[in-house]
Order: sequence, then structure tokens, then C-alpha cells
Amino acid sequence: EDLISLDLETLTWIAPKPQAYSTKLRWDQNRAVNELNKNYITKECVDWLKKYLDYGKSTLQRTERPSVSLLQRSPSSPVVCHATGFYPNRLVMFWRRDDQQLHEHVDHGEVLPNHDGTFQVSVGLNLTSVPPEDWPRYECVVQLKGIEDILVPLDPALIRTNWGGDGGVQSNIIIGSVVLLLAAAVGVFVGVFVLKRRNDSAKRRLAGSDTSSADPGEQNPAPEAQPLNTEVN
Repeated sequence: EDLISLDLETLTWIAPKPQAYSTKLRWDQNRAVNELNKNYITKECVDWLKKYLDYGKSTLQRTERPSVSLLQRSPSSPVVCHATGFYPNRLVMFWRRDDQQLHEHVDHGEVLPNHDGTFQVSVGLNLTSVPPEDWPRYECVVQLKGIEDILVPLDPALIRTNWGGDGGVQSNIIIGSVVLLLAAAVGVFVGVFVLKRRNDSAKRRLAGSDTSSADPGEQNPAPEAQPLNTEVN
């Protein structure tokens, strides 16, 4: 409830509560200010609101299409329909069978914000009581104002897992890590081998130089001693 409000017809103030009555009497005496208040409320304020709405229209009224995928942690886990990157957050997502929305054996998650201002949400479907031959009857439905409905059939080929199938995100990360480790190990081995070869070559050159310096006689042999002539004439 307002404490005090302006009657735009009479340009007098209305005080619904007794605490504002003294303020009403004081403000009623200044009709020129009340005229300015009327002009601000009916013209200036409206014009500014329209300008701000135009400025923010690209953000406030934009629509971002979600990316939808099916996820499953293990063969016994529910299949989760996950939508992310959508805007605004008023997205509707559900599972249906034979075009009928399911209300049992489903788990609706909360709409969560992403770091870029978009949103994400998930809906899980428990398939423990659903035989594989009935899977084609199920599909995930995503509805967002401004775009056509997105339909994702319950197809094993479309499910991203952590335990097999298409390899899944976690498996790809593990494989990538193993490849990087192997590449690093090969690089270290090659580096050690090359360094060892260089050290061995340097040692051989140094050993040859030391041997030549330590035995100069072999390089400059002394002249042979001549036999003495002992014959007497």
C-alpha cells in the first residue's frame, strides 16, 4: 500500500495512512511542483522507459536455441535429456511415449545458469521397466518460445555414455590423456638417447686428446744411437 500518491486530475496528494497526512497538506500548497510532477510522470518518465526498453531489446527479447543431448552414466542409470545454452530461461522439457507426456519415472532438474548468461536444465528418464524394443516409442521434447520444438528420439546411438558405446566424454578425456603421456614418454626417451650419444662422443674425443698429450715421445722419437767405431788403424 502506498504511503502517499498524487491525484493527476486534481493535482492534490492522497494520504491513505495517517502518518502521511501532514505531508499531504504541505505538498498540496505547492501547485507548481505538482504540475512538474505530473509532467514527469506522464511524459518524461514514459519516454525514458521506452528508450531503455529499446536499448535493452536485443538482450531482453533475444532467443538462444539450446543444444540438446542424451546422457547416461552407466547401463543401469537413467537416460538424461540435457539442454544447455538457451535463453530466456522459460524452457519446457519433458519425456513422452507415443506422443503422451510422461509424469512417472521422470526426474525434472532445476534450471541453472551458465557462465555466459544462458541456462541449462535436465530431465531424467528411468528405463529399468522399459524393454529395449519399446525404446523407439520414447522421445525427449524441448519447447522454447520463438523456435520450433526439438525432438530427440530415445536411440542408443545418440546416447553419450561414460561406460562404452560411443566412448563418451570421460572416455575421450582418458584416451587423450594416455596419448599425451605416451608422446611425452617417447619425447623424454629420445632426448635422453641423443644426450647420451653426445656425451659419449665428447668423452671419446677428450680421451684421445689426453693420450696424445701424455706421450710426446711417440710423436717426436729420439734419434737412434750410432754404434761406436772401435777399430784401430
